[in-house]
Amino acid sequence: MAHVNENYRNLKDSYLFSDINKRVAAFAAAHPEKKIIRLGIGDVTLPLMPRVIEALRGAVDEMGSAATFHGYGPEQGYGFLRDAIRDYYAHIGTALEPDEIFVSDGAKSDLGNLTDLFAADNTVLIPDPVYPVYVDTNLMNGRKIIYLAANAENGFLPMPDVSVHVDLIYLCSPNNPTGAVYTKEQLKGWVDYALANEAVILFDAAYEAFISDPALPRSIYEIEGAKSCAIELCSLSKTAGFTGTRCGYTVVPHALTAKTAGGGVLSLNRMWLRRQTTKFNGVPYIVQRGAAAVFTEEGMRQAKETIGYYKQNAKIMAETLTRKGIRFFGGVHSPYLWMECPNGMKSWEFFDYLLENAAVVGTPGEGFGVNGEGYFRLTAFGGRDNTAEAMERFQKLF
Repeated sequence: MAHVNENYRNLKDSYLFSDINKRVAAFAAAHPEKKIIRLGIGDVTLPLMPRVIEALRGAVDEMGSAATFHGYGPEQGYGFLRDAIRDYYAHIGTALEPDEIFVSDGAKSDLGNLTDLFAADNTVLIPDPVYPVYVDTNLMNGRKIIYLAANAENGFLPMPDVSVHVDLIYLCSPNNPTGAVYTKEQLKGWVDYALANEAVILFDAAYEAFISDPALPRSIYEIEGAKSCAIELCSLSKTAGFTGTRCGYTVVPHALTAKTAGGGVLSLNRMWLRRQTTKFNGVPYIVQRGAAAVFTEEGMRQAKETIGYYKQNAKIMAETLTRKGIRFFGGVHSPYLWMECPNGMKSWEFFDYLLENAAVVGTPGEGFGVNGEGYFRLTAFGGRDNTAEAMERFQKLF
């Protein structure tokens, strides 16, 4: 009989958002007359931008002709898209080579798959509260995890403890779930720590396009030395509404190496290339043409308009919480607001209260880790009318 990977027994029985969906489904069945407004999961609601639709349609037409048909493509992404991403980084002051960029079906997949490159005996440092994928993918591999407390006292932007050694570090800025953003000085502290410990940072930059302050870093590679210690992941899901289209990219610099058991070093760029060419067949040509359109001048303008729409939603929520005297984090350079649960409620207690009394859904902070208890995440990715209505209902409760 085949034996299972025993590490799966260390996982919770279900994923956070599965628990939420079960509770919402039960409420909907019991109250079919009520309109439920979802401000929980980070899924977008606006349609794909006109420039992207135009590119997708053009690519579909290409696939309908033998002269322009595309079959298997390069596993690491077509050159036209990798070049476009390289140019995008150049605009924010970061120089990359196209073969340091790997196109994927989203940051979530790569966050899990990157663990293939590292031995199971590596110690992992993960801030808490945290996007659950960071934790679960390492539990699946049996790695030791050290949690770093992110809390109101440090602005949910914890810094490294130089007395503790780790091998892999997960950072997310702008942060999911708290919306907090590291400064360049703070990220420099993390890069220095990683270099001193010969550790690798896995930097999740999925929400970088929401940063409007030029003083705040949109890429970890804006920090000197980061190319020698960091892998960066980004996604078009939030930059351009690709949650249903699936496209992202991961940057693995040539300068980044890791040690072998025998004391030698291997290029993580070459290892990731080998992994992808073995286990991944690439993102569809049609999708990559749509993604490349995002990085055109018109595409960037339209993407900025879309992000502006969601940021206005965040402003509406922030103004409501401010009027009610409820402390929160994020909501400025992030689509997420991380609020303290009113009246000392626990996270799931507030989730049920808000659902039962206002038919509004958010995400309980406890689902992101022990330091999330007593907090609640709201997302700005809803429609404008629904966001405004949800806040009207919210105001009547408190």
